[in-house]
Formats: sequence, C-alpha cells, structure tokens
Amino acid sequence: MKILTVVGARPQFIKAAPVSRAIRKSYEEVLVHTGQHYDKAMSDVFFEELNIPIPEYHLHVGSKSHGAQTGEMLTKIEEVMLKEKPDCVLVYGDTNSTLAGAVAASKIHIPVAHVEAGLRSFNRRMPEEVNRVLTDHVSKWLFCPTQTAVNHLASEGIQKGVHLCGDVMLDAVIYNGALAKEKSTILERLDLKAGAYLLITLHRAENTDDPSRLSEIIKAINQIDQPTILPMHPRTKGKLVQFDLRITNPFVNCIDPVGYLDMLQLETNASKILTDSGGVQKEAFFAQVPCITMRDETEWTETVERKTNVLVGANSEKILHALAQFEVDFTRVDPIFGTGDAADQIVQQIHADLVEGK
Repeated sequence: MKILTVVGARPQFIKAAPVSRAIRKSYEEVLVHTGQHYDKAMSDVFFEELNIPIPEYHLHVGSKSHGAQTGEMLTKIEEVMLKEKPDCVLVYGDTNSTLAGAVAASKIHIPVAHVEAGLRSFNRRMPEEVNRVLTDHVSKWLFCPTQTAVNHLASEGIQKGVHLCGDVMLDAVIYNGALAKEKSTILERLDLKAGAYLLITLHRAENTDDPSRLSEIIKAINQIDQPTILPMHPRTKGKLVQFDLRITNPFVNCIDPVGYLDMLQLETNASKILTDSGGVQKEAFFAQVPCITMRDETEWTETVERKTNVLVGANSEKILHALAQFEVDFTRVDPIFGTGDAADQIVQQIHADLVEGK
C-alpha cells in the first residue's frame, strides 16, 4: 500500500508527524511538500523537530494569491501523482495545499483521505472554510476529530466513509510534550516564569488583511499590563508595516516564529493564550490553559461550549475584558478529542478498505 501525503503549512507538519510514523511502520509513504510555507522558520524546522522524513518532493510553490498558488499546486501535484501512482492521497486540515491535493487526486480518480474532516465555522468568506468544505465533498475517507464534526457532515448529506477517530494533534502533543519539556529552553531564553505571562498568536487573513480589525487588536495589545510573548508571523509583520501600525507596549516581547517544541512549552506554561489560530485553540485545550480567540466564530465550537475558550472578535474592549476576567476550571471539563491513537486508527481504516476490502 502506497500513500501519498500532501503537506505545505505549519499545522499540517504537526498533524502529519504521528500519521507518518504510523504509515511507515508497515507501508510506503511519499511525502510531498508544496512549499506553501517556504522559509526555514515556518517549514524545515518542523520536519527536523518532529522527526518527519525529508519530503520526496518539494514543489517550491511559495506565497502567491489564492488562485495562482492553488493552480500551481494543482499542476505540480498532479505530475507527482501520475508518476507515483499511489493507492490513496492523504491531506490535512484546510489550507490551499489541502484543496489542491484533494482536487488533483479526485480528477485522476485516486481516492482521498481527509484528516480533520467535518470542521465548519459557517463563514464562507474564510478561505479555510471553502477549502475544508470542498475537500470533504471529494473525499472517500473523512476522519473526524469530534462528534460535532461527524454531525456537520451528516447535515450536508455525507455519511459514507465518515470515521470518528479523535484528533491527530492530540497524538502529536502526547508524543512531543515530554520531549519539549526536556529539550526546549525557550522559557529560560526569554526569562519567563511558568504561569506568569500571556502568549499571543496572530496570523489569520481575516484579521491581518483588514486594517480596521488589525488596528483594534493592536490597540488592545498596546494596553496589556503583564509580560506577553508574541511570536510574529511574517504575514502579520508585513501588514503592520503596510497599515502603519506599531506595537509600542514594553510588556509585549515580539519574537521571531518558534519551532513546535518551543511553542508547546510557551503554550503549556502561559497563564492565558490569545489567538486567532485553530490549532492553537486546541493546543490550549490540551494544555489546560484558558483561550481567548480573536475571531467572530470558530470551527472548534466544542471548546466554546465547554467554556474553555471565549470568542472576542477583533474588539479591543472585549479582548481586554477577557484578559482580565476569563478563567477556567479544567477539573470540570471532559476530554473531547479522543485518546491519542487517531493516527493508528486512520492507517488501519485505510488499509482495511484498500487491502482487506479487495
């Protein structure tokens, strides 16, 4: 059994690591890196840290408009698929790499497995929402992290090939958590005390590409009165310059993007996390750290329902109020993302259908 895996952005590197390990115990994997995130800080470091094999193919697509980027990926991924002739194509999440891999495979009749299927924010203005919906509708296997995701697919008439397997990001956190604690020195390097700082991540296009939203968020950041770490995404850095916005708060330390192990340590030891990232919302849940999400909606509705995560949009007053008032008692929160064996379940199901089902 040969599985061709398409990755291209930071969250996919994290999700691919445990599944790649499960695949390569018994089967062949061809790893294709689209190059959607192409600088070392946002790409190569994750392969190194997470012990993911060097990709057999690197497509070097790089940053472009959505149409140009996805179109170039389609062409190059199809060439690889025609050469490798995999039994299935595995895609992750909701990026342009996800959509390109799924569409390219479906056009040449290679079955698609979508990891993290069924997520919905119900905001079609988000490119991620469009990507995940389209990918789900061309996939043979839809591997859902939660029952809510299964329900979303059912409401769209998708029930065949749907599997509730838990979240591969939990697999990754379990596998890498101890390693991060052992190897990461980020707290010492930044002179941070556990539980005595805030962590902020900011990169979603809906926030960074909208000057009014970005201005409101920066307004709030500039009023924070406690130690804060903000790993600066390249997109955000560029938009701050473009819109003539500045972080002037001496409490806020803007640093370069960090590797996954350092990020795990920063998340685990923060007092609160302020983010617009889907992945960071989950990692905050795993780390049992209150999460404040700077979006108007989230695909991880379960975390909001369990009151471990609060949506504040891009409103400076709501952001600051949540920073001051939002607290969580995690002893009252049940686990909702599986038991940490999602990767094995995914590989076993694909094998059962492709090999045993013949």
